Amino acid sequence: MLFSNLGLSADILRAVSEQGYTQPTPIQAKAIPIILEGLDVLAGAQTGTGKTAGFTLPMLQILSKHSLEEGRRPIRALVVTPTRELAAQVSESINTYSKYLRIRSTVVFGGVKINPQIAKLRSGVDILIATPGRLLDHAKQKTIDLSKIEILILDEADRMLDMGFLPDIKRLLALLPNQRQNLLFSATFSDEIKKLADKLLNTPKLIEVAQRNKTAERIEQVIHFVDKNKKRELLSFLIGSENWKQVLVFTRTKHGANRLAKQLEADGLRAAAIHGNKSQGARTKALADFKQGKVRVLVATDIAARGLDIDQLPHVVNFELPNIPEDYVHRIGRTGRAGNEGEATSLVCIDEHKLLRDIERLLKLSIPKKIIDGFLPDPTIKAVPIDRGQQNRGKTKKRSDGNRHSANKNVWAGVSSKHSGDKSNQGRRR
Repeated sequence: MLFSNLGLSADILRAVSEQGYTQPTPIQAKAIPIILEGLDVLAGAQTGTGKTAGFTLPMLQILSKHSLEEGRRPIRALVVTPTRELAAQVSESINTYSKYLRIRSTVVFGGVKINPQIAKLRSGVDILIATPGRLLDHAKQKTIDLSKIEILILDEADRMLDMGFLPDIKRLLALLPNQRQNLLFSATFSDEIKKLADKLLNTPKLIEVAQRNKTAERIEQVIHFVDKNKKRELLSFLIGSENWKQVLVFTRTKHGANRLAKQLEADGLRAAAIHGNKSQGARTKALADFKQGKVRVLVATDIAARGLDIDQLPHVVNFELPNIPEDYVHRIGRTGRAGNEGEATSLVCIDEHKLLRDIERLLKLSIPKKIIDGFLPDPTIKAVPIDRGQQNRGKTKKRSDGNRHSANKNVWAGVSSKHSGDKSNQGRRR
């Protein structure tokens, strides 16, 4: 199967070819023809398998058939994402593949001034990419008109529900015309997503190219058991002794991300933190420095689990396991993308054994376990319940960027382990 066999125009194929692509991924090969037929779609695939192009390319094909003249034009397609980073990524993809088309697009999200966005919208765009909070801000100020939408895309819809966006999504749907094409794309499906799909989609085509909630096969996963107070020391040791050059590290909290980044800097590792309390400028700079190799370790909360597309990212580390098992899939999906190999390492203390079992139940596999000599867990330490704060499902918390967040409760039991090879703590500060 080649892209040229999927019914895409010569201008779109030219843009795709310039990116070095000739063969579609499985999700693209299945989704593109169905979307071009005008059907509603509920599509799922592992992260890093090309879902964004899977809806971007056919959307551009449909819109380009009836491109409008220059000047003010209605918004014809709306892409809604849960985070700023994912919105920016989708916008970049649309700009790349619409290079030779008379299609205009823009992206709106919180954390930046709204007036430049209003000016761009007034100039006329065909495609709008947005996060729910800022999109509703524009709707309230009457700076957008969504009554002419032909295509609605919810990207990572499950994450939007986990973040408490369902009320916002319902308000947005009320602003859209009844006659439209609806596309739901995500790496994981939950019962809540199925219920949303039943209400939103019109006899949808279900597309799944792999077992639901399964991680990419090219990602090597490992669990390192370690006491909580030795996690940072073990992380620095692994980065230094294994000579990891580019590492994305996940924490559960914003404060924890800031603290860990400072501690890694003290260990001689160039690090930066990215989370919802950071300004959009700071987040953009941290990500750019990480991609360019100026920063060796990027410490992030789950806001970065969706939307970070880093070429050949070799290492992802769960400094703390996520409260929601599905978030583990999205976190480690930042590596092993586009057919590349990757390594996902999780540092697990006694407090997190229940979270680990939930993850393994979701994945239907036992992740290999290791204990590094010098970091043997203290058997006398007893588990302490993890404080989930406002993150229980059903309770939402307003975030600084207008997003909301909630999480599932998780329950768990212990796991067995084995020792790895002999490694010392010498030379960990590099």
